[in-house]
Amino acid sequence: MELSVLIGYVAVVFAIIFGIVFGDDGINFSLLSNFINGPSIFIVLGGTSFVLLASFPLKVFKLIPKHIKMIISKDKKDPNEYIEIITELSKEARKKGLLALEDKALTFEDDFLRESILLIVDAIEPDKLKGWFEQKMTNIERRNQEEKRFYDFGAALGPAFGMLGTLIGLVNMLKAMSLDGGAEALGENMSVALITTFYGSMLANCVFMPIGNKLEIAQEREMLYKEMIIEGIIAIKEGENPRYIQEKLKNFLAEHEILRDSADGDGDGEGKKSKGSKKEKKSKKKE
Repeated sequence: MELSVLIGYVAVVFAIIFGIVFGDDGINFSLLSNFINGPSIFIVLGGTSFVLLASFPLKVFKLIPKHIKMIISKDKKDPNEYIEIITELSKEARKKGLLALEDKALTFEDDFLRESILLIVDAIEPDKLKGWFEQKMTNIERRNQEEKRFYDFGAALGPAFGMLGTLIGLVNMLKAMSLDGGAEALGENMSVALITTFYGSMLANCVFMPIGNKLEIAQEREMLYKEMIIEGIIAIKEGENPRYIQEKLKNFLAEHEILRDSADGDGDGEGKKSKGSKKEKKSKKKE
């Protein structure tokens, strides 16, 4: 699990609860009951959900569990591993030709990597290959933007329905206002009217915005991997030197990742072995 997500949510819940219960007289947990109101919750959560349902196709809602899993799970992919795999593939292609990569391609779990290798095995021309990759990346980017827009729109709807609920509460309060109850009754009704604004702000700032930002980071990371694969696959197709391909792909990495790669001793494609090479060794042992 991504530790920053857990720490962030625990800290923000603690900060909000502390702000509610802590006062001049010390800590009073009974104050939490002032922030629980069923109709206000329904206005904010229900209104936001229903408008999102009316604004986006149902398939976007089906992706929510996948997005949550994406942001709370730690990224297990290592860009250095992709560099090592592509470098080894380029060496193999130089020795045995592109057709020798077909069996290796089937051992990789990454669908995009496997599909990309099979494309160059099929002897597609470099220009057509570049066009295919460009179209593929454009479609992926468009899909990512649509998914991210869902959470951006939700972050805007939360405060909007919070204000709408406040207006509803104020109208009802003023309509039923009487001097018989005095200032105490007026203050109680006002607090109920304002609680929906609190719920709307919570929904936007503690749910939709963090999910949207983490999703964007994860998607950008995924796009980086795909760009590395494209660059490496095209270089293999054009018959470039494996060492040059390796250094070329390292340009995609941040400085700390390059230093870590060097420290592990796999600068020449040695050291940590890829999943594909591990599977290859197992198959050789069986033979």
